[in-house]
Amino acid sequence: MSTPAEYYRSLPPVSKAYGVACLMTTAAYYLDLYNIRNIALFYGDVIKRFQVWRLFTNFFFLGPFSFPFAFRLIIIARYGVSLERGPFDKRSADFVWMFFFGALSLLLMAAVPMLWSPFMGVSLVFMIVYVWGREFPNARIDIYGLVSLKGFYLPWAMLALDLIFGNPLKPDILGMVAGHLYYFLTVLHPLSGGRFILRTPLWVHKLVAFWGEGTQVNAPVQRDPSAGVAFRGRSYRLNGTRARPAEESQGTTPAQQPNTSADGVAFQGRSYRLGGR
Repeated sequence: MSTPAEYYRSLPPVSKAYGVACLMTTAAYYLDLYNIRNIALFYGDVIKRFQVWRLFTNFFFLGPFSFPFAFRLIIIARYGVSLERGPFDKRSADFVWMFFFGALSLLLMAAVPMLWSPFMGVSLVFMIVYVWGREFPNARIDIYGLVSLKGFYLPWAMLALDLIFGNPLKPDILGMVAGHLYYFLTVLHPLSGGRFILRTPLWVHKLVAFWGEGTQVNAPVQRDPSAGVAFRGRSYRLNGTRARPAEESQGTTPAQQPNTSADGVAFQGRSYRLGGR
């Protein structure tokens, strides 16, 4: 059995970073290190006082220490980690972009007074549950050892549990809307023949590369330019043209194909004697 330290080190970087940030935010609140109102989402303060940090900090507070708070951390540790190790394996930038897109969608919905909430972290966590349910629709899930159902119905089961426990349903519904919007634009719409319009932006790839954690198999930038390759630099084909960006992004030099288009000669060009003449 692994120790807690070994389990912590085994967690993938994105889910671990978000879970630890939520835990530290609540711990700092109990230590009276900040006023809870200073990190809440108030658009009046964002617009009039330029307190733009509220657009980010409200997603890291999942409530005070309680059973619902622990349950939300378990969701991140189980379903967030399962997504990052499964469909998003070696796609750290895409997983980060899912969080950014979900947060942006929730902020836009919160601009409507009826949908506003001072803290949208619960909705972001529920978005993870919804995306997981769509990615693993046939997985078997046990609810408190009483009910067994498929993963596709997990968000609806958690929605029913919140209804039974008397928790507000609005954060859950907003998270489901954000999750469905992301899944539709990235999976359902492209599979139906539509254009894939929600590609991960370049700045997200650069952010993950600067962070130095995680991997991205199709990254247009290098996470660590000095790792794993003995010699690195500009690569050229034999005909003098630059390598394609996709090839440079993987840190490999394109294979040297002989140019046999003229006279069947593999290598062409000016020839010189060793004496320099």
